[in-house]
Amino acid sequence: MRVVVQRSKSANVTIAGEQVGAIDKGLVLLVGITHDDTELELKWMADKLAGLRIFEDESGKMNLDIAETGGSILSVSQFTLFGDCRKGRRPSFMKAARPEHAEPMYHMFNDLLRAKGLRVETGQFGAEMDVSLVNDGPITIIVDTEER
Repeated sequence: MRVVVQRSKSANVTIAGEQVGAIDKGLVLLVGITHDDTELELKWMADKLAGLRIFEDESGKMNLDIAETGGSILSVSQFTLFGDCRKGRRPSFMKAARPEHAEPMYHMFNDLLRAKGLRVETGQFGAEMDVSLVNDGPITIIVDTEER
């Protein structure tokens, strides 16, 4: 599992011009699932991201997690995070999970975040989406279960 985490001031996702998810201050998560991810990886990632201290405290230091700031999450499925560009000019997506595995895993991951008391907005799995955000900082971090 691989997630690109972006701290945001605001973000939204639209499909065919219709907004389907939006947040103010919080995190935008671009979520990639690989074929061998299990509930174990989902739980680890949800714990890691919920506790990630990348929001500033009153001293201006990154000491606060998302719950401590009252922020929300915009979670967007992103199979292209597993694009392999080592050979040729067209990425291979062989490491990305097939939709029948990835979609339930993606929903379970979002439910795990919600179970931690976090507000989670989403895009729509498999849809062509437009994602807009105002990156705060900018802060962008890649978290991968393979590197835990």
